[in-house]
Amino acid sequence: MIHNSKKTLVTLCLLGIVTVYNYSYAQTGVKKFIDPANMDNSVTPGNDFYIYANGTWIKNNPIPAKETRWGSFNQLRDFNSNAVKDVLEKAMADKNPSGDSVSRRVADFYRAGMDSDAIEKISFSPIKQALQDIDAIQSEATLLKMMAGLRISGSGSPLYGFFVGQDRKNVEIMIPQLSQGGTTLPDRDYYLKADGRNPQIQDAYKKYIVTLFTLTGTAKEVAEKYAVAIFELEKKLAAAQMSRVEMRDPYKTYNKLHVDDFSKNTPGFNWRDILADLKIKKEDSVLVNNPAFFREVSGLLKTIPLFDWKIYLQWNVLKSAAPYLSTPFVDANFAFNQVLSGQRVQTPRWQRMSSLTDGSIGELLGQLYVKDYFKPEAKARMAELVANLRKAFAIRINNLDWMSPATKQKALAKLAAFRPKIGYPDVWRNYDGLIIKSNTFFENVRNVGAWNYNYMINQLGKPVDRERWGMTPPTVNAYYSATLNEIVFPAGILQFPFFDANADDAINYGGIGAVIGHEMSHGFDDNGSKYDADGTLRNWWTEEDRTKFDAKTKSLAKQYDDYTVQDTIHVNGKLTLGENIGDLGGLNVAYEAFKMTPQGKSGKKIDGFTPDQRFFLAFAQIWRGNTLPQTEAQLIITDTHSPGKFRSIGAPVNMDAWYKAFDVKEGERLYKKPEDRIRIW
Repeated sequence: MIHNSKKTLVTLCLLGIVTVYNYSYAQTGVKKFIDPANMDNSVTPGNDFYIYANGTWIKNNPIPAKETRWGSFNQLRDFNSNAVKDVLEKAMADKNPSGDSVSRRVADFYRAGMDSDAIEKISFSPIKQALQDIDAIQSEATLLKMMAGLRISGSGSPLYGFFVGQDRKNVEIMIPQLSQGGTTLPDRDYYLKADGRNPQIQDAYKKYIVTLFTLTGTAKEVAEKYAVAIFELEKKLAAAQMSRVEMRDPYKTYNKLHVDDFSKNTPGFNWRDILADLKIKKEDSVLVNNPAFFREVSGLLKTIPLFDWKIYLQWNVLKSAAPYLSTPFVDANFAFNQVLSGQRVQTPRWQRMSSLTDGSIGELLGQLYVKDYFKPEAKARMAELVANLRKAFAIRINNLDWMSPATKQKALAKLAAFRPKIGYPDVWRNYDGLIIKSNTFFENVRNVGAWNYNYMINQLGKPVDRERWGMTPPTVNAYYSATLNEIVFPAGILQFPFFDANADDAINYGGIGAVIGHEMSHGFDDNGSKYDADGTLRNWWTEEDRTKFDAKTKSLAKQYDDYTVQDTIHVNGKLTLGENIGDLGGLNVAYEAFKMTPQGKSGKKIDGFTPDQRFFLAFAQIWRGNTLPQTEAQLIITDTHSPGKFRSIGAPVNMDAWYKAFDVKEGERLYKKPEDRIRIW
């Protein structure tokens, strides 16, 4: 991926269309896609390519108070946020919308979210009944039934994760899937380790719990006891979880179990009853990513007092509702997240609500967005670039000196089977049955949660929907899905600095070309390479080839392990391995494709830069940015991507063409001997 992830996805990325912030113009009025004013010539490319390419821009672009990071991605997302706002305001200005029109439903959702007076008046009344119902629980069976009820009503996801997705070993079948979960802090280590910022974060978390409970009328001294009990319960859940690195193993997390056998091994759970409460009636098997977690939790259901479980459930209702209630709840939510991220001021309400609208009914909003912000010629140009990158990838596979012909044949078959999706879905989700009103904000949010749940479980027993998208059209990202074997590029990323129809090939291949190649390479990274051409988790390698591949990926992990982020904090090479393979493979494939173009074959300079220099500079400027230290420290633990600085240099230092383009010599800090340069795809 390029940023962020979902349960049903394996990887994400980026792309775009409209002219945005990063252009500069010479006095002639011609766009400069590589602006020397953004660079820092006081350093050499071989000593710090990231600062050489971006140093002045970094100095001149501090992080806005409402942001935790500021760079190319954020600028583009900010642009799209304003574009979405314009779309929403245009929809609200429609004086004669039909009752069930796309415009009317989108406008009503946003209008309700912006009606702060109505939201303030009702305070926390939308969740009072749920809190009372939990308080009335008298048995473990009722407790488990309530957990299911919260999930299907969109009111929380306590104790464990649940979703319906493809069976990785039988990809034409959708199957219920259970995952470790139940915690609130971003990673298990925040509970289990007392070093660094963890004590401060733990204290802020307990304070957050106390604040929300007291806002609902609980005495402070009682709320403080609740906070300790909830933290200790979640700490036990965290101890039962596997680490993020372990969770990257698709075989270790594939455990297909008969429902009755699973119940026998987890005696605190009757999974037949629980699945029925989750509206799953006719399924005999489930996929479980960490059976040991459920065995441990089964015991906790017996040893932890029912009262503690009840306040834990109430906490799940409170924390899931807090961002959508009155100002004291929203402020408490921000204050807690502020400690995690370092963000200085709260994101403006309009921006939070436009983002929420996109995240809630994105394929309604997306229909309006693409009419104004996605040009057909961009889709055509992207299709051409994807085709060229696929050709280049095939050439590179055929030329690999470490892979046998038998495995190459399978790799080429998988590459040929890639299905690209560009811009927006061919078949829009219409949200039939979803009730949206202009004056019921909280109910709208909960209705969306319930609708999404029902939509998800209704996939059971039906053919796999290969038209569905895991991202909305305005999203500045992209992804690869291993089980669908598809690469997906939303309209939102098809803009500069990733793509511009008027840019020279060096810019587009170094930008969106590297992104396309990145997503393609995910099909052949340490995880994606375990899935075959039809998306099945099934080995297609010879043992010798896999051993050679694993040795190369181990070297790449070591390269990133050696990068220092803050003081003693290093990049986690194993956690970020898939993304680093994506970057290395993607940039190599993009360069291969670029060299097939007339510009790639020429030596003609533009603005003083050779074609190859422009290609690598275009790649480096994608990753320029500033990050708050608190956010940076958190991302090292939770994010499968390396920090932008190391993404900008991690792949180029393994490419001979980069050394030649910038005359990088032995003795410079980034120099690697030719025999030490890592070549995978």
